[in-house]
Amino acid sequence: MLGKLDDMPRVTLGHLPTPIEAMDNLAAALGRGGGLYVKRDDCTGLAFGGNKVRQLEFYLGEARSQGADVVLITGAVQSNFVRCAAAGAVRLGMDCHVQLEERVPGKSGEYRTSGNVLLDRMLGATIHSYPDGEDEEGADRRVHEIAGELKADGRKPYVVPLSPGHKPLGALGYVDAAREILGQIDSGGIHIDEIVVASGSGSTHAGLLFGLRALGSDIRVTGVCVRREAAIQKTRIADRCREIAELLEIAPAVRDDDVITMDEFLAPGYGLLNDAALRALDMAARYEALILDPVYTAKTMAATIARATETGPDHGIMFIHTGGNPGAFAYSESLTAALEKLRAGGIS
Repeated sequence: MLGKLDDMPRVTLGHLPTPIEAMDNLAAALGRGGGLYVKRDDCTGLAFGGNKVRQLEFYLGEARSQGADVVLITGAVQSNFVRCAAAGAVRLGMDCHVQLEERVPGKSGEYRTSGNVLLDRMLGATIHSYPDGEDEEGADRRVHEIAGELKADGRKPYVVPLSPGHKPLGALGYVDAAREILGQIDSGGIHIDEIVVASGSGSTHAGLLFGLRALGSDIRVTGVCVRREAAIQKTRIADRCREIAELLEIAPAVRDDDVITMDEFLAPGYGLLNDAALRALDMAARYEALILDPVYTAKTMAATIARATETGPDHGIMFIHTGGNPGAFAYSESLTAALEKLRAGGIS
């Protein structure tokens, strides 16, 4: 049912399968009798883990099959993908060049030196900078230029792409995760009607949705926009699903009306926290000991809470914790002040 998935080059990087846990404390706080779950993809291992570990098993599988000795990747200054790529390269005995893009304006020195940036340095990555965080194609071009320079020096580079139009290898990690989730909820007797997941580059959202539909599941997948408006992101996800079908050489499994995106928690923009996301971050920590980040998981949890209040306990909801925990440290000053204000009643 998943075509060529098991024939694709792959390396083992993650601690899989990750657990599914009930969020009963949070459900009670929201006045529900239950029906809230979390898929702990923050527990995939590999230098703090996260969803990108699943994706990199396929990217770096291809890199190794091609004999690469250096990996290149581009992403935001506090990119989890970049950090995981650097860690994966270490595990495979490869060097890594990372390009950090300016996507979040007005951030202090801690944003540029702590969190994922610190880990990039600890992992030995060579760091480059790119000035425009909204220029995916330009960022990819610059990475390919660096790869060309390395190739001229006798290296064998492999570029993990950012912009659309490339093979959706990363999405395969979540096609496989869909299979994992369905097996877990079947064996555990867990009822799930809806999965809520961050939707940024789109690989996690598209892979999960495609995998579920290809395996015959009609579980709703709600993609929470963290970078683009819902209509734009919907098109991106639909396109990516078609590309997955082509790569796996199977019939398209996703209809346009399967692609659900919501941008109610996007403002004020990528990497910038809003009040609902702050409350979600606070509740996740205090009720479930789940550590969220301001960029992806706090906004996704805000959407999960909204969906939980709109539906009853018979509507089972699963939040995909995609990790990103190191990013919280890059926001320590602003988060500390915001949490103090929230808990003092200064944010309604």
